[in-house]
Amino acid sequence: MSQKKTNGEVIFVGAGPGDPELITVKGVRALERADRVIYAGSLVNPELLGLCRQGTPVHDSAHLTLEEVISLMSEGTSHGETIVRLHTGDPSMYGAIKEQFDHLDQQSIPYSVIPGVSSVFAAAAAIKREFTLPDISQTLILTRLAGRTPVPEREALAKLAKHQASMAIFLSVQDMQSVVDALLEGGYPDSTPIAVIAKASWPDEEILQGTLETIVEKVKLAGIRKQAQILVGDFLDPANGYARSKLYDPTFTHEYRQGSKP
Repeated sequence: MSQKKTNGEVIFVGAGPGDPELITVKGVRALERADRVIYAGSLVNPELLGLCRQGTPVHDSAHLTLEEVISLMSEGTSHGETIVRLHTGDPSMYGAIKEQFDHLDQQSIPYSVIPGVSSVFAAAAAIKREFTLPDISQTLILTRLAGRTPVPEREALAKLAKHQASMAIFLSVQDMQSVVDALLEGGYPDSTPIAVIAKASWPDEEILQGTLETIVEKVKLAGIRKQAQILVGDFLDPANGYARSKLYDPTFTHEYRQGSKP
């Protein structure tokens, strides 16, 4: 849909997973010039708000409805404001941004999106793992358990688990037993390695590692109930090793290097 030019605009910015240094340079620049910020409550590190000019109005969207958020955007842009909508991680993952886009389109309010670092990648960094190991997995599935927000039946965790790919499970640690039950139903053996990373990249980050057989009790003892990534798959601890990457194999020829004979 074409958008008429106005003086105001909305910029959706990914705040990153928690560490204030994991926002992009472009995201920082947007905050520095923002006339108003609407941020995602306790999920966004408040240190980022310190990047704004002194006196910039900030609104915690945890206390607002969609309609109230849109009203703030509409009012601000009508006065020529640049409004930053600050979402946790990357806005495209469980960010409820499409419904905001639709309202802005209806009002012909210009907007753009600056991506951010998702907690799934902060979690992998915390445990120093690679999701895509040769001969182990070349696919990463990002998903969640059904809760108050339903999941399409075709995307049920047990069905996705049948692929035996690397998996990252959002928004589900509060029902860890159901996660494990679904993974086992999908065909993962109970010896499958699994990790739970709570508040990845925050100062109070917590890492639990185990297997499908042991992880439920570990999560229970740690008292982790929210803000955690669940990573599962043989990429965490390949029992039989993994193949060497072709990219840096001295015998492999590609566009930039002639390989040697084995």
